[in-house]
Amino acid sequence: MATEESRQGRAASPGMAAGPLLRLDDGDAGVRAAGTPVMETAALRRAMAEAADELAGLADAAGDDEAAAVLAVQIALLEDEALTEAAFVAIAGGTPADVAFRAALDAQVADYAAAEDAYFRARAADLEDLRDRVLRRLAGVAERALPGDAILAAADLPPSRFLAVPWAGGGLALERGSATSHVAILARARGVPMLVGVALRGLEDGAPALLDGAAGTLVVRPDPATAAAFAERRAAWEERRAVEAAYLAKPAVTADGTRVRVMLNIAGPDDLAPLDPAHVDGIGLVRSEFLFQGRDRLPGEEEQLAAYRRILDWAGDRPVTIRTLDAGGDKPIPGLTRAGEGNPFLGVRGLRLSLRHPEVFRVQLRALARAAVAGNLKVMVPMVSVPDELRRCRDLLDEALAGLEGEGVPAARPPLGMMVEVPAAALSVADFDADFLSIGSNDLIQYTMAASRDEPELAELAEPSPAVMELIARVAVHGAATGREVSLCGDLAGEPRHVPALLGAGLRTLSMAPTSVAAVKAAVARWRAAG
Repeated sequence: MATEESRQGRAASPGMAAGPLLRLDDGDAGVRAAGTPVMETAALRRAMAEAADELAGLADAAGDDEAAAVLAVQIALLEDEALTEAAFVAIAGGTPADVAFRAALDAQVADYAAAEDAYFRARAADLEDLRDRVLRRLAGVAERALPGDAILAAADLPPSRFLAVPWAGGGLALERGSATSHVAILARARGVPMLVGVALRGLEDGAPALLDGAAGTLVVRPDPATAAAFAERRAAWEERRAVEAAYLAKPAVTADGTRVRVMLNIAGPDDLAPLDPAHVDGIGLVRSEFLFQGRDRLPGEEEQLAAYRRILDWAGDRPVTIRTLDAGGDKPIPGLTRAGEGNPFLGVRGLRLSLRHPEVFRVQLRALARAAVAGNLKVMVPMVSVPDELRRCRDLLDEALAGLEGEGVPAARPPLGMMVEVPAAALSVADFDADFLSIGSNDLIQYTMAASRDEPELAELAEPSPAVMELIARVAVHGAATGREVSLCGDLAGEPRHVPALLGAGLRTLSMAPTSVAAVKAAVARWRAAG
């Protein structure tokens, strides 16, 4: 009888799952007969269009803007002519479409996988998915249906395949990936337990398996004692979740009576449909990228205004903080962001990009100023490094308001704040003329530790070090001394184990994903100030 086997990984999404282990080692896409170059060109274009339609359908079925934005990146890659040019050239020379497309994409995958920057290495999985999806369409092979109650195990899993799974009690174990990858974000949003960095070689397909998203373990063929212990921990986990759920509708108050504001991070108005505004104190971060990604034109003023008003209507009199376009880095916008940057996370991104495209930025500022008439709107700009950037942003907002007044269009001046995610801004925070401050912990950690948050081998450096906590406390102290609100809207805010440190640093406003609200409120209730 085969013995129990345990593999250690790193937690990417909490929870516990039990089910058969299903290895996702896709084989050949299928065999097809080749035609003439004209026929092969048409076949490849048809297969690419069908693949794009499949991705668009997954985005629609997912029902949220975060998933749609993630899949928009893959659709944009598929529509990039530079990516497929080599394939069409080879087809014109007599190479079958499947052979030509595989060769073209394999070359791109190899380039991305060998890149020094973790962002580009992460895109290799997206390209592999596109390659295999198109090849299956060429061969007439249907997409493999994946069960939602199994422990799926793979080297990596692109967002499109994750979203195609009807998750129902299963889990995910990956050899690659990280806790901040697109798939991990989707897994946490959907409550799917997930591990990364798990060695899967030699594990038996179909064997019973247990995945512990807290301990970071994957156990295959568990013996009775292990299974019983897992069942006890799972019951305790579910009981704890039930206890945390009791805090959902209550205000967040510490054990010594201090009120803490709990806010939402959202990717767009669709995220709000299942949520009760009475459960939170407002929205601390609206990622306005949802208006710009996955489309062939930039959004106009009226379209932006309508979307902002939908969010304000949901919030009522609660504050809504909308972040201006944070493109660049891992959020490319075709026709706007720069292609081929050597290090996109240190390149022209966030406010740097907006200030270089004032014609686009003015449209967004006008829409935001008009929306401010309809609710408690605040505007926040990302990736601010020096005070002059914020001054230039304020000048553009002044111009937008003056223009609207001259046209007789109703508008209001919203408070203008900034994200503190660059260490230089945290160190010199007193020099910035910001109405409020919001700490972006993801990038602040990445830039302080000089370690990519998408690099699994550097996962320990993605934890909040004493240096990072010192920067957070510095900003919180400045806010308290000057009467400016300071919040934190990065992933740290939604992790209950970090709540004591954040409150101890002086923060009293935390903004997070909707799925973290109950657990964070419970963590707040357990905290008491030292002394």
